[in-house]
Amino acid sequence: MLEDLLDKLKNGNAPARYTAANKLGKMGEMAAIDHLIDALDDEDEMVRDNVIFALGELGGSSAVPRIIRVLKSDKSGRARKSAAKTLGMLKAGSSVRALTAALKDEDFKVRKSAARALGRIGDTSAVPALTEALKDPDLTVVKYVEDALERLTGL
Repeated sequence: MLEDLLDKLKNGNAPARYTAANKLGKMGEMAAIDHLIDALDDEDEMVRDNVIFALGELGGSSAVPRIIRVLKSDKSGRARKSAAKTLGMLKAGSSVRALTAALKDEDFKVRKSAARALGRIGDTSAVPALTEALKDPDLTVVKYVEDALERLTGL
């Protein structure tokens, strides 16, 4: 089953690659992590999105540098949002700088996910950037920023 899913992840059509990533994440098969990391370059944003989520489910901390790269440069807001969310799930302290930069992303969903991730990670060095993000024009983002600041400062 693992080999079939890995083959679909690499060679299937977009729906097959998406489904394979989803199943690999749910299986908890750590042997899939390197294959999922390779799939972060998939041409389809839905596949990349699901690959990122699968890496989070697997606790794929070895994928953190690549997920940070997705957060910084992927053309898809959906993939950047998932990257921010997954970095928070993984409590990836090395991603704090990228997440604070993502508080200024053009996509409000990315900004919201970055704020939430920063709250989950718990690194107080993010407080100044979060404080600045209280000025965000989107009230949903501001709510997540407030929640993150509360987690980090207790206020």
